[in-house]
Amino acid sequence: MLRISSPPQIIAETVRHKLKKQPTLNNKPLIEYISRYVNLTQDEINLLLEYITHRKYLKGQYVIQQGDICRFESFVIKGCLKTFYVDNEGQEHVVLFAIENWWTADLGSFLTQKPADYNVQCIENTEVIQFSFDKLELLYQKIPKLERFFRIIIQKAFVASEKRIIRNFSLSAKERYIEFKNTYPQIEQRVPQYLIASYLGITKEFLSKIRGQIIAEQ
Repeated sequence: MLRISSPPQIIAETVRHKLKKQPTLNNKPLIEYISRYVNLTQDEINLLLEYITHRKYLKGQYVIQQGDICRFESFVIKGCLKTFYVDNEGQEHVVLFAIENWWTADLGSFLTQKPADYNVQCIENTEVIQFSFDKLELLYQKIPKLERFFRIIIQKAFVASEKRIIRNFSLSAKERYIEFKNTYPQIEQRVPQYLIASYLGITKEFLSKIRGQIIAEQ
């Protein structure tokens, strides 16, 4: 059978159409965030982008589940997630939230490559940029300043965790809620109240009572 070749202009038009349909990956927030702490050359940025993965999750999907090994450190481009553990009685305890320009993972599992103590689940449809453990180790060799960057991120997470422990011991539930609301207004507006109650270590009924008191005092 005789095959008729398409004219060059038709082939070119088809290629342009396919390129238009390809989604543009949004790497800008990640690069801007890293630039707050270390200065990367354009060559280093180009190399970095070769080692990352973009991933989309639907609301309710898990990024990591308790008992699995956390293979990725995730930078949130869009969406909201919760980090929590489930006790022996099946009770859920929220320990962290993450929104745009925040990092999320079971850090202990990621650093040690041992089973995770926590779950990370999407509260909204979510987009993240992920660094796998193996590729991050390679990046440390190729771009040494990235090791300093991630050390800073881990230190900040540790300090935040320590401050939260102190607040839990020194502040009342009402004071903890007010501080949470003032510090993270975006999260307070996007997250269901029962999850905020879990984060604060109180029941949703008690949180509702606290909110009522605050409204009455205004």
